[in-house]
Amino acid sequence: MTFSPRCMFRALVGALVVALPLGLASSASAQTKLKLVLNWKYQGPQGMFFLADDRGYYKAEGLEVTLDQGNGSAAAVPLVANGTYDVGFGDINALIELAAKKPDDAPIAVYVMFNQPPFTVAVKADSAIKSPKDFEGKTLGGAANDAALKLFPAFCRLTKIDCSKVNLTNMQPNLREQMLMQGQVDGVFGYVNTIRFSAKLMGVEDKQLRYINYGDYGMELYSNAIIVSKRLTKEKPEAVRGLVRAINRGVLDSLKDLDASVAAVAKREPLIKVGVERERFEATLKDEMNHPEIARIGLGNVDTARLNKSIDILVDANALPRTPSVDEIFTPAFLPPVADLPKKLF
Repeated sequence: MTFSPRCMFRALVGALVVALPLGLASSASAQTKLKLVLNWKYQGPQGMFFLADDRGYYKAEGLEVTLDQGNGSAAAVPLVANGTYDVGFGDINALIELAAKKPDDAPIAVYVMFNQPPFTVAVKADSAIKSPKDFEGKTLGGAANDAALKLFPAFCRLTKIDCSKVNLTNMQPNLREQMLMQGQVDGVFGYVNTIRFSAKLMGVEDKQLRYINYGDYGMELYSNAIIVSKRLTKEKPEAVRGLVRAINRGVLDSLKDLDASVAAVAKREPLIKVGVERERFEATLKDEMNHPEIARIGLGNVDTARLNKSIDILVDANALPRTPSVDEIFTPAFLPPVADLPKKLF
């Protein structure tokens, strides 16, 4: 049997048409799907995650990343531990506590973004509360998964106040600033800039608030980090490495163009006030991410001695059953080269 050139051409085109979808399907299946839970509702400082998505950095690493809103930095840790999420942007101190209690379940941090302690108790500027000792006999409130609330027993121990004399109450996160300003509680737990700008959105000026910051009383702790399951690091190490690389590129791009970064958040949540969220991002860079150590080790990395001291503080203050090693909490194995990490934020 013979074929004319025209018949052979038609057959070839037909074969390509049939094969093309299969090829595309094969390429799509090569994308590793990861679910990442953020620390909170969509806000300006999260722009780096979304900018990395919009500019194709996850895709370039062979990843398909779903970014979900969170319900508190501490809440991200158990969500990764129980397998609900592959990745979390959560509080490393909650990770230390879990590692001390259930080392086999604990995830691990691979990129530490908040290197200054943001934990605080906010009070009204005219409040009689001037120092931690003044908390005794007062009522403080916070969301159940708030990292500052979870760290309060450790703060009590360090500042030598009696936690049992402090009335603690839980509240919905969106009611925090309102309850404080209405006098329903004497102080509220949270991150400084979360409270500051949430209050601003409801018309409260910063001069109307005062902050009792944990870092001013010896709790020189790290905070939010990219946390992944240990299983993921073992089964898909290249996916973890690619994720960190993509997020780091998002951070670098955000530092060059804060407006583009906040716009990436507004793309997901059009109801945010862009001007306020840009201010929040600037304040986060200054107050939560700009520890002097980054000039030496780069953003994302940790000072081993400092992290070890943080672990000791939490183990002692919370009477944890064991002291995790630094290697159980953080690994630099998935970081880009130090030369590629941000050394200066502004």
